[in-house]
Amino acid sequence: MSKLKFYKYTGTGNDFILLDNRSKAIFLSKEQINKLCDRHFGIGADGLMLLEHSNDADFHMVYFNSDGGESTMCGNGGRCISAFAKQLGIVSKNVQFTAIDGLHECVLHDDETVSLHMIDVNKIVKHETYYELNTGSPHYVHYCDYVSDLDVKKEGALIRYSPKFKDQGINVNFVERQTSNKLFVRTYERGVEDETLSCGTGVTAAAISSVAEIFGKHQIDVQTLGGLLQVSFDNINGNLIKDIWLHGPARFVFEGSINFPTP
Repeated sequence: MSKLKFYKYTGTGNDFILLDNRSKAIFLSKEQINKLCDRHFGIGADGLMLLEHSNDADFHMVYFNSDGGESTMCGNGGRCISAFAKQLGIVSKNVQFTAIDGLHECVLHDDETVSLHMIDVNKIVKHETYYELNTGSPHYVHYCDYVSDLDVKKEGALIRYSPKFKDQGINVNFVERQTSNKLFVRTYERGVEDETLSCGTGVTAAAISSVAEIFGKHQIDVQTLGGLLQVSFDNINGNLIKDIWLHGPARFVFEGSINFPTP
């Protein structure tokens, strides 16, 4: 048995295990990550992140879903790992880090709010009943009424495991327009294979698609089950979206160590 030092963070209810792996001493299998994220027999989390050394930025982010598989970008995770880097003394206010989708900037504010600069979106596909776009992770965005009444796990799984998406998977967002600049979003996340209380890249996808045909600068408030997020961006021409920022809280929950079998 070996002892693993961990930190727990949450971004509007989307919770993560954070590990300092700058020494590159931590090697975890898919099965071990899955056990650490288990809410009954492990620490419990939607995902796990390694903070690693980077030659090009303050640090490098490696993200795993709770099923143990390495995944694409996580918006709430990016904000939480930036706050974690501050706790470790790596950064103070302005942050640059690399992730699977490239370089990101972050600004840490005094009130626990963290602003994360997302990658540009270069394509929005409008289907008959939904939008499809990639905000660092692939998203399916469906607008409907009475989102509070939906069985998101059931309905999301039907889409995620449909013939079109079952091989690569997709995150499924159900969106209700509350006002012209406020949305309510619930998300089924692939890799978690369940609804999460919040999804940063999903919130971003919902905000962008909500004004896909309205060019110019926008600021959209997005309510999730875990709290309120805000997305600001510039819709250049309906397919090119630039200067995308995701704003919201990133909070330290607790730290500890856990006895864990080596691979």
